[in-house]
Amino acid sequence: MSKKAISGGNKLIAVIGDSDTVTGFLLTGIGDRNLKGQSNFLVVQPDTKEKLVEDTFNGFLKNGDIAVILVSQHVAEKYLRSIINSYEETLPAILEIPSKDKPYEPKKDIIMQRANKLLYGSEIV
Repeated sequence: MSKKAISGGNKLIAVIGDSDTVTGFLLTGIGDRNLKGQSNFLVVQPDTKEKLVEDTFNGFLKNGDIAVILVSQHVAEKYLRSIINSYEETLPAILEIPSKDKPYEPKKDIIMQRANKLLYGSEIV
């Protein structure tokens, strides 16, 4: 298990994405399951219900053990865009990542838009 020390405690990385993306991260050792049987990852299939994705993501946001949430950008676009865009906390940090079949588009990533505006005074076009 890969845990990083932040604020005096061990923190986890969570991941939500397609099967290949999640499997890749699990192979690096980030997978974790707590005593309640809750894991820090979710594989999203084409038939995955929106409520499951939203509930899992909101659970990650409320979980004090998670410092970073990695979300495949196409999953964020389909299921989580409004939640991500309204999120303003520092931790857990939400990072949108590309997947095997879908390229990353910085202009869709609200975090990249905010960073670009702070650093360069404009949004990504």
